[in-house]
Amino acid sequence: MFTGIIEEIGTIKTVRNGSVSARIGISGSKIFSDLQLGDSVAVNGVCLTAAAIQGNVFEADVMAETLRRSNLGELRSGSRVNLERAMAAGGRFGGHIVSGHIDGTGTITDMKREENAVWVTVRAPASIIRLIVEKGSIAIDGISLTVADLGTDYFKVSIIPHTGEETILLSKKPGDVVNLENDVIGKYVERLMNFGAEEAAPAPRSSGLSLEMLAENGFI
Repeated sequence: MFTGIIEEIGTIKTVRNGSVSARIGISGSKIFSDLQLGDSVAVNGVCLTAAAIQGNVFEADVMAETLRRSNLGELRSGSRVNLERAMAAGGRFGGHIVSGHIDGTGTITDMKREENAVWVTVRAPASIIRLIVEKGSIAIDGISLTVADLGTDYFKVSIIPHTGEETILLSKKPGDVVNLENDVIGKYVERLMNFGAEEAAPAPRSSGLSLEMLAENGFI
């Protein structure tokens, strides 16, 4: 589990593509203070496992499903990425519950400065929009953010200077794709509310008409 508080910006060192999967190498500094083989690291919000560590570079395998669901397939050598280690049991909970399991992607459509903040507008599919609430939480490329405005096919967040400096979000531009993870609480609530709805729905009422009934009453 993660909190959406980015620890540092890392750099993609290597990308080895398979037919439908990949293995990537990522460099950093802060996260290597206690990183061990098998540890989880969120890379642009995607939970990956450290499969190899050499110096300040760790490698992780990215399966096909992850490439389909996220923007990791766009990474190249030199790309910058947000990094966060899994939350320590005794750590501070500064953001919100982030699982590292991406729900899908959105596209930045606008970035507009308002004094010390930057408004970022993201267009997203209905499957993601329906689980967003205004003033609720969403993770964009692993960053825990508050939804400041919400439309039928978009939402907006306002980025403070610290977040802009410590993450890669403001280095992006309109047209760029970002990873999105909805608040896990909303996903569970929706699942529980709809579970078994189809089975529980009453069967359509019969009109009582049939060929046999018509024949018995002289209509056929």
